[in-house]
Amino acid sequence: MKRRKTRGVRVGKLKIGNNAPISVQSMCTTHTGDINTTLKQIHELENAGCEIIRVSVVDIDEAKALKKIKENINIPLVADIHFDYRLAIESAKYADKLRINPGNIGSNDEVKLVVEQAKDYNIPIRIGVNLGSLEKDVIEKFGLTSEAMVNSALKYIKILEELDFYNTVISMKASDIKRTVDAYRMLADKVDYPFHVGITEAGTSYSGTIKSSIGIGSLLLDGIGDTIRVSLTSNPIEEVKAGLEILNSIGLRKQRTIISCPGCGRTEIDLAGLTKSIELATDNLKKPIKIAVMGCAVNGPGEAREADVGVAGAKNFGIIFRKGKIVKKVKKDKILESLLDEINKL
Repeated sequence: MKRRKTRGVRVGKLKIGNNAPISVQSMCTTHTGDINTTLKQIHELENAGCEIIRVSVVDIDEAKALKKIKENINIPLVADIHFDYRLAIESAKYADKLRINPGNIGSNDEVKLVVEQAKDYNIPIRIGVNLGSLEKDVIEKFGLTSEAMVNSALKYIKILEELDFYNTVISMKASDIKRTVDAYRMLADKVDYPFHVGITEAGTSYSGTIKSSIGIGSLLLDGIGDTIRVSLTSNPIEEVKAGLEILNSIGLRKQRTIISCPGCGRTEIDLAGLTKSIELATDNLKKPIKIAVMGCAVNGPGEAREADVGVAGAKNFGIIFRKGKIVKKVKKDKILESLLDEINKL
């Protein structure tokens, strides 16, 4: 798929834009000043595959806490700041990127001080526009629309460009899929900055993952998006897993893939239980292995042969396939053990 051409931005050791691999982000739910708890969550997110982590900064002590946090993690650290330019200035000393809204961070002179600090430390700024916090004059002119988000973003971009700052990432998010997608599509033709994409306030793991998959997936299939976050009211590890699976599902990331049929009256094995067990057992598998779990002989053998390893169920037994060839026929209670054994051989 052809991706939108953008300028490149470096966030710590990671590249965003200019055809760099699309990265998966999340945000800590901890109080940043509680350094040990924050580090614990970041390490858990790193292990889950998170590639950029954002933390909120609400006071000067939290800004200073970024120093120790940064020293003890391996992924880029983003400081999320609102309403107080001084927090951005302090955070820039330690963070790999600032996430601000130039419209609420302070006066033009104070925004200039933040930009100068970002230049001095050679870190990018993400302009984050949210539909729920648009400026009054923009709402009065455009309403709560995609056009409003685009015009807000363009206004902030102009502020930074007039200060000769181009080390910028843009996001425009709403909890509404269509307005979010339309906004990114509109702005994609107007600027060449890399985009951070997502559906904000998407909801719980179930509904939020569905909404995010539709919104983020639509944009990625259009070639739009350089880094993503799935925003869920849940453990942020679920955000990372969902983000990685979105990329994997549309071929932008290669990792363990499970295909399984929905089951029907012909199914003679515990298909749902078996698939869930395989999913859990291979959750941390990083290699791009395709696993097929099929309930019967209608589509089962064909689908399983297409996978690196797979099983087609039958009455009281299962047929294990590896690279298109039948490996063995096993009893029903040995299917999981045998399938995992073949996966381990790979």
